[in-house]
Amino acid sequence: MIYILEDDASIRKLVVYTIQSQGMEAEGFDRPSQLWEALERRTPDLLLLDIMLPEEDGLQVLKRLRAMPAFRSLPVILLTAKSTEYDKVLGLDEGADDYVAKPFGMMELMARIRAALRHGGQREPQSRTYSLGTLFVDPTQHIVRDGEREVTLTLKEFQVLCLLMERAGTVFTRDQLLNTIWGYEFDGASRTVDVHIRTLRQKLGRSGDCIETVRGVGYKISTDNQAGTARGE
Repeated sequence: MIYILEDDASIRKLVVYTIQSQGMEAEGFDRPSQLWEALERRTPDLLLLDIMLPEEDGLQVLKRLRAMPAFRSLPVILLTAKSTEYDKVLGLDEGADDYVAKPFGMMELMARIRAALRHGGQREPQSRTYSLGTLFVDPTQHIVRDGEREVTLTLKEFQVLCLLMERAGTVFTRDQLLNTIWGYEFDGASRTVDVHIRTLRQKLGRSGDCIETVRGVGYKISTDNQAGTARGE
């Protein structure tokens, strides 16, 4: 099931029709209060979320969703008429998985939806835990700690961290991270990766120092002067 929160009736009806014509379930809402009621009845597989809405804007809806454990890993694609890089980065910073700028084509939208569904938490969890200095990660239990402090991450932030920890010391280019975690390329790709790395560092606190920028290349987990281990079952 895919939910669409979009107050423009013509766009909402067209998106619902297109999704249903591809053999998927879809339900549209024109205001956030309707979405919150629907979420009490059923958790969708993905949410298409407009930013400019009555009652509360889409970024506020997204922020509330990410604060709820039940919806922390729900794939969310923003539908936005705002085309500036700042607005797109702001949405990604709040935990969106992707964005589609209006006006958009239905084929492009369906490609984004399929990619989000494929990569929405479907990387197989590794049956091991990782520790590096003050950082501890348990992919199976979805646990991240900075020392004794538990850290809450969005799904994409968590997937990026697990990938870097799994291959500690290996440099990943932005394209490699984008293709592995998001599953395809889109405009603003490098900024998407950069935003997630930035928020990861902020949320990890002192442990965030282990994420190293390799100038002109990408990112890696630095194991220099760290007691890093990976423990299997």
